[in-house]
Formats: sequence, structure tokens, C-alpha cells
Amino acid sequence: MLAMGAKMFYTFDPLWSGTCDKAVAQILDHPGAFGLTKETFGLVALREDTKRPAGYVLNGSWQCYPCSVVKAFHLVHALHRLEEGTICAPDDLDQAIIDMIRWSSNTATNYVIDFLTGTTGDTVLGQAELEAYRRKRQGLNRYFAALGWPEWDGCNIAMKLSGDTRYGREAQLAGANGENLNRLTPLVGARLFFDLFAGNLPLSRASAKKAKQILLRDRTSLDADNPLFQVADFLGGGMPSDAKIWSKAGHTGWTGDPRTSYFRHDLIRVAVPDAKPIILSMMTQGPLMAEYGNELFPQIGRILLSNLLDASDAH
Repeated sequence: MLAMGAKMFYTFDPLWSGTCDKAVAQILDHPGAFGLTKETFGLVALREDTKRPAGYVLNGSWQCYPCSVVKAFHLVHALHRLEEGTICAPDDLDQAIIDMIRWSSNTATNYVIDFLTGTTGDTVLGQAELEAYRRKRQGLNRYFAALGWPEWDGCNIAMKLSGDTRYGREAQLAGANGENLNRLTPLVGARLFFDLFAGNLPLSRASAKKAKQILLRDRTSLDADNPLFQVADFLGGGMPSDAKIWSKAGHTGWTGDPRTSYFRHDLIRVAVPDAKPIILSMMTQGPLMAEYGNELFPQIGRILLSNLLDASDAH
């Protein structure tokens, strides 16, 4: 949770907030409400301005399992470490970083995590070894904690990605009650994207450009037909053809663990000609959204953009 009095990275704009409220009302008033309630729906909508964006927040501090949205954080971290030369990269690490985003590959992501932390997943560890292992993995959190973002408080990205039950040292690291499972918020996702595109992250211009290129979604390419591309079945599916999209999405069905099941998220930046870019960080939970989200998320994307472009044009 954000500390009381913490300074926000965005500003309040009455017109923007009112427009966002209208869009959210349309989403929640939709027949069946897409299976969402205000308890299972978090949204941050930013209109990029000069130094501080206009911001709208609904359940922005909701800490939930982030699915593959977490991979956008590993992308930034990995590019920074490569830039610094603090990790010795094999020839295939660059491809793993790309595949982690382009196809949302868990295998590639876990490979990147191994290089960032000097760990490997395997059998159960003794207590002393486990503590050393945990400290290394916590380096993933320390990187972002060092940025001083109040939005980072309570977040965790130290766990590898898994589509079902965890075993061995990964299960140990998760904790008996899942207390150490990954968790992010809509706000921290929005902060990551805004700071990346505003040039506020500790990345060189070249590394920031590379991160943006990897996140850019070319919907005219053959890649776009692959469901692992994660655009047509998410908010991007509701965006006009002339919109440029940068995004990282994620979802889970039933994983065998209710704490990581039935989530669907999207972190997306949309740039439409003659309008200011918009960043949307949306997190949802529920069986209906998880199972039928490929149809519902594009509808939500259309609702959001049709409303928010009017407010963006007004500025």
C-alpha cells in the first residue's frame, strides 16, 4: 500500500478523471459487467503530458498476482545490467529477452532470471542454502526498490514464472501459504511504462530505445496471428488500426492454486495520430474474464479508448 502523503507521479485533471469514470461505469454497467466488480478490477489510465501525466486510478494499489506483466520489469532490469556489464551474457540471452516479451515465454523469462540472480531452480535446499538463495532472488526486488518509487511498496517479483504447481526450492521460496508469490499493482505497472517512455529510468538512451522496440507490437506482421503475441485477445484488440501499441499482457486460468488462478491483465501504451499517448494498466480477476477474456478485453479496450481519446484531444 502507498504510504500516507506519498507524492504521486501523476496529476489530477478533472476532465480526465470524469471521462475515465464514465468509461469505467460503461464497463461495469455492461451486460454481465464482464464478470467484474470494483473488487476484481484495477485500472490506472494516464494521459502523457510534459513532465507529469494526468492520472486516473481505480484500485491502483490492489496487490495481485501479476501473471506475465512482471516480464516488463525483468526486461528493464536485464537491459540495465547488460549495459553496466554486471552480467556475463551468453549468445542466447538477447534472444531470451526478446522471446520473454514477444511470446511471453516462461522458459525464456526463467532463463533471464537465472542470469540476473545467479540462481537455478531445482530440488529442496537446506535452511542456510535457502537463505542464500532467497537473498540472491531478492536482488530482483532491490533493483526497483532502489528507484525510490512509493508505488513499489509491497510488490514482489522474485519468483520464477510457473503455469501450475511449484516444486523444490521454488515452492520453498513461495512460502507455505504463498506469502512470497509475485505481486504487483496497476499503479506500479503504469509507473514503469510512464518512466520508460519519459526517459526517467536508469537506462541509457540506447537501452531505453531497445526496451521500447521490444515492447512495440507490429500488428501487420505474421507474428500478430499467433495467440502468444497477446494483442488481439487483450486491450490492443480494441484499438484502431492506425494506433501504435507497446504492451505486455498476461493471464492465467486454473493453475491448481487459487492464489494464482483466473487473472487477466494488460499494460499498454497507445499512440493514435493527433492525440496524446495513453497508458493503461489494467488488472482483473475472475473465471469469466480469465476464460472469455479473449473476447471481453478487446471490448473493454474499445470502451476505454473511445472515451479517453476525446479527453486526450481536448488537451
